[in-house]
Amino acid sequence: MTAVHDHRRLGRELDLFDTDPLMGAGLPYWLPDGAVVRHALEEYVREAELAAGYRHVYSPVLGKRELYEISGHWSHYSDDMFPPMQLGAEEVVLRPSLCPHHALIYRSRSHSYRELPFRMAELGGMYRSELSGVLGGLTRVRSIQLNDAHVFCTLEQAVEEARGALELIGRAYADLGIRAARYRLSLPGDGGKYVADPELWRRATALLRQALDGIVYEEAEGEAAFYGPKIDVQIQDPAGRESTLSTVQIDFHQPERFDLHYIGADGAKHRPVMVHRSVIGSVERAVAHLVEEHGGAFPAWLAPVQLVVLPVGREQEEQAHTVVRRALAHGLRAELAGPEHGTLGARVRAARLVPYLAVIGEREAEGDCAAVRLRDGRRPGAVPVEELLRRIGAVAGARAAELWSAA
Repeated sequence: MTAVHDHRRLGRELDLFDTDPLMGAGLPYWLPDGAVVRHALEEYVREAELAAGYRHVYSPVLGKRELYEISGHWSHYSDDMFPPMQLGAEEVVLRPSLCPHHALIYRSRSHSYRELPFRMAELGGMYRSELSGVLGGLTRVRSIQLNDAHVFCTLEQAVEEARGALELIGRAYADLGIRAARYRLSLPGDGGKYVADPELWRRATALLRQALDGIVYEEAEGEAAFYGPKIDVQIQDPAGRESTLSTVQIDFHQPERFDLHYIGADGAKHRPVMVHRSVIGSVERAVAHLVEEHGGAFPAWLAPVQLVVLPVGREQEEQAHTVVRRALAHGLRAELAGPEHGTLGARVRAARLVPYLAVIGEREAEGDCAAVRLRDGRRPGAVPVEELLRRIGAVAGARAAELWSAA
């Protein structure tokens, strides 16, 4: 992998994230520019989920050990969990997954078949006790912010909900400017890692195969979740190394373990199916992949700084400050790079990853214009400031890949 495409190096050079020994391995912190990227990504996902009919919740990152005994995590997944903490007579655990909490939230209220599918989403924290030898940058961490969701539905709705999740993933990849390397149907392997219920596996696998109809995919044994098969959307870094970013799962196990039900049209209780799905997986891994995919040159809507205003000399600084204030008022992320930061050429080179540069010379200051330079090298020329801000706002608002199009 070339250095420019290594998110660990580039992420630090761009002041996106860093680590500290006193915080610990696998526990990166986000610097202001990295927090901007993360926030923009999280807001995108929330908006996409709302448009797809999801409702958002918040749940705690701790749970009693008994919760994970019921879900099956304790017997099948405890090696990847942090040790319990003693609180009086109780043991509490940092959660390794959000699904047990969402099952409890669903169970807390009665549900009719008329409410289904019930789509519940959360951008929530979870923790994995990863060995220090496998930790690296943002791709393998111990503290994970997961874009997670669970759909509680009837058996007849499960395939359509899984397909809807795959469509949501496809749209997100297009908006983010990334692509799937392949789709994988992850199946159980040998050993005691998996729930011993052959009928459960058969039914869930058959439904996922239906959801994948029309999509080229491969099968992989030994890659399933302990409670059921899953569809993994695989990505590759510039060195060709593969990892999972997005997932879709159909689960009969946890609805049974938590005794979930809904009231059917016949007035009787029925067991829902639980569809797990994550559009962008963990925020950490998603940002790492975006850094490497774009080499730090994020789409305009994701860029930490969208516009840099460059006064040619001291005489244009007042107007340049005014342009920055106007850009901020338009909701854009803008900064000023004045002559104290070097020659105009040096300042342009320093801002090479910023989508838009606005150079303010004597003529531009007098005419309330800016000489526009785009990150891709194009120079649209002198543009009225209001038009420039409108154009940038339209590109960012539409999450478009093209920086400059016909007005």
